[in-house]
Amino acid sequence: MDTTEYITSGTLEFYVYGLLSEQENVEVNEMAQKHESVKAEILSIEKAVINLSHGISPHLSAENYEKIRQKLIEKHNGVVQMQPKRSMNPYIGWAAAVVLMFGLAFQYYKYNEVTKEVEAVNVQKSKFEQLLASTEQKNAEAEKALAIIRDNASTTVALAGQEIAPKAYAKVYVNKTKNEIYVDVSGLPKAPAGKVYQVWALKLDPLTPTSIGVIGDATTQNGIFKVENNETAQAFGITLEPAGGSPTPTLEQLYALGKV
Repeated sequence: MDTTEYITSGTLEFYVYGLLSEQENVEVNEMAQKHESVKAEILSIEKAVINLSHGISPHLSAENYEKIRQKLIEKHNGVVQMQPKRSMNPYIGWAAAVVLMFGLAFQYYKYNEVTKEVEAVNVQKSKFEQLLASTEQKNAEAEKALAIIRDNASTTVALAGQEIAPKAYAKVYVNKTKNEIYVDVSGLPKAPAGKVYQVWALKLDPLTPTSIGVIGDATTQNGIFKVENNETAQAFGITLEPAGGSPTPTLEQLYALGKV
């Protein structure tokens, strides 16, 4: 065993505490004579014992403290010939250290458990807040829709389903007082991926379509959407177009049509 392993083995601590046999004490003394590092480590441990003893017993007289110091450091050049007296004090210290270690481990475990519970509560709180925000948004949209429908100044234009979707329908609300137009597309099938519904204001003679809005969010089918105002509209149509809309309506994809 090299000196580093010997120093870290714990043998020197037991030597200073007086827990080794006579033969083991002899072996430690021989190692201390051969290796300065071992001797220095014993001196360091002894000094630590002195400091610890003085810290625990602060009322130790200067005379007795000096006797201990002389015996440990000066008289024997830092190496004391300890008698192999067995004492329970070191074992009590080790037991206290073990209890402290398990106590800290338990506290760490409980801390992690509490942290996980707090994180779970925060996740649930975040989900609840998102649900509440979504509900509030839906309520606001519903109130807006009711206000538009109930407004006496609003004219309702019914759009009937066409050949591509006979059961489809939509409604356009024209409010000339406020110069606003809203469209309800809840009666149309969900737009396929990559497609949008485009709303057209139509002049009939000659037939002139004007795009007044693209409804790209196919997941909010229950909403009423505001589109651009058009005072010259004589009819309204809704077609299915590629994402972003088209400059002219694709008549083969005409889903709803109705006159003012």
